[in-house]
Amino acid sequence: MALASESCTACRPDSPALDIDERRALLEEVPGWALEARGDMPVLTRTFLFSDFAGALEYTNAVGGLAEEADHHPEIVTEWGRVRVTWWTHAIGGLHRNDFILAARCNEIAPA
Repeated sequence: MALASESCTACRPDSPALDIDERRALLEEVPGWALEARGDMPVLTRTFLFSDFAGALEYTNAVGGLAEEADHHPEIVTEWGRVRVTWWTHAIGGLHRNDFILAARCNEIAPA
């Protein structure tokens, strides 16, 4: 997946958020992810399924490692058999290319 191999760029409060066409185009590169709205703010979200809590927790920790590496942190909700990951860029109150890069990396580390 080419998107997953891209480097995240530093994002400042004046960095432009992706417009709807850019979001839709990038969404095609991250299977299983969906665009949702939190009020007026778009977010990128996906729920990953597991056979038990241990698998879900292991995946949560792996996503946490990706987040720390990139210094970009998602919302992660871990439950028995599922992990919901939601990305957005806090500094701009919307979606940046970095969010899609990290969603692609989440897909790469997800168990088959």
